[in-house]
Amino acid sequence: MEDGDTSSLFPIGKSAQEKGLSYVPDCYVVPPPQRSNLTPETTNVPVVDLAGLHDPGGRSHIIKDIGSASRGLGFFQIINHGVCQSVLDGALSSAFDFFNLPMEKKLEFMSNDVQKPVRYGTSLKDGIDKVQFWRIFLKHYAHPLKDWVELWPKSPANYRENMGKYATDVRKLALELTTAITESLGIGPTYLNNKMEEGMQVMAINCYPACPKPELALGLPPHSDYSCFTILLQSSQGLEIMDRNDGTWRAVLSNGFYKSVVHRAALNTERTRISIASLHSLGMDEKMETAKELIDEQHRKNYKESSFRDFLNFLSANDIAEGKSFIQTLKI
Repeated sequence: MEDGDTSSLFPIGKSAQEKGLSYVPDCYVVPPPQRSNLTPETTNVPVVDLAGLHDPGGRSHIIKDIGSASRGLGFFQIINHGVCQSVLDGALSSAFDFFNLPMEKKLEFMSNDVQKPVRYGTSLKDGIDKVQFWRIFLKHYAHPLKDWVELWPKSPANYRENMGKYATDVRKLALELTTAITESLGIGPTYLNNKMEEGMQVMAINCYPACPKPELALGLPPHSDYSCFTILLQSSQGLEIMDRNDGTWRAVLSNGFYKSVVHRAALNTERTRISIASLHSLGMDEKMETAKELIDEQHRKNYKESSFRDFLNFLSANDIAEGKSFIQTLKI
C-alpha cells in the first residue's frame, strides 16, 4: 500500500474516490466474506417485453411474466418500454458531466441530511460510516417536477432539461408498471393508481469511479430499496443481485408474495460507472399496508404499515452497512 492516510475517514470533497487515489485506504476495505468476486457467476435475468402491454391480446402474457419474475428473482429487465434512446443517453451524459464539474460546484449541494430534497455526498454517511464505500452520489426529488427542478443543479447547462425529460418519461413508465404489478397480484390494475399518481419519485444518480483494488471495496453494501419499486438505468455492468435460493451473488404490498431483491454495487479498475435509480413510492407520509385481499386464514398479515418518511428516519438512525434492514423492522 502506498504512503498516505490509510485509516482515517474521508469527508465529502476529500474522499478517496473523488481524489482518485491510487490505493484503497483501510477505511474502505470490507471484510473478506463481504467482498465482491471479480468474476461473479452470471444468471439469466428475466426479460419482460412491454410492447403489448396496451394490447388486450398480449397484456395477459406480460402480466404473467411480471408476476413470475417478481415471485422468483424479484428483479427483471424491461425492453420496448417506450423511453427513447436519446432520452436515456441524455440522462447518462448529463450525469457524467455533473460528476466531472469542479469540486466547488458539487459541494454546493453537500449534505448528510437524508431528508433534504437535493443533496450531494459520498459513501453512505460521510464521516460516520465504519466502512466507507467507493461511490459519489446526487439525490433529488423529481415529482411533481415543477416543484423540485429549480432546486436541481444549474450546471452542467443541460442537466435540468435532460434529467427532467428522463424523470418525466420514466415516471410514466412507472405508473404503467404499477398497474401491471398490482394486476399480477390479483388485486386489479387500479389498486394503487391514485396514490402512486400523488406519490414520491426520488432520483439517485450514483457515480462509481474506477477503483485501484476493486476486490477490496464496494460501491454500495448489500441492501434492498424501500420504494414500491425502482427503475435502474446504468452506463455499464456493476450491479450484483443475490439469488435468494442459494444465497450466492450473481451479476447482473404483497404480504411477502413478491420480494425486494437484495443487491450491491461492485467496482472495476477500468472505467467510471454511472447508475440512475428512479425510486417510486407513495407520498411522504402515506402509509403502505398489506392489501386486505391478500390476507386470509392461510396467509396472515406479515408486515406493519409504514411510510417513506419512516424509512428516511430509519436511515438517519441506522447503518445499513452493518446489515440492518428496514423491512425486517416491519415484520410481525
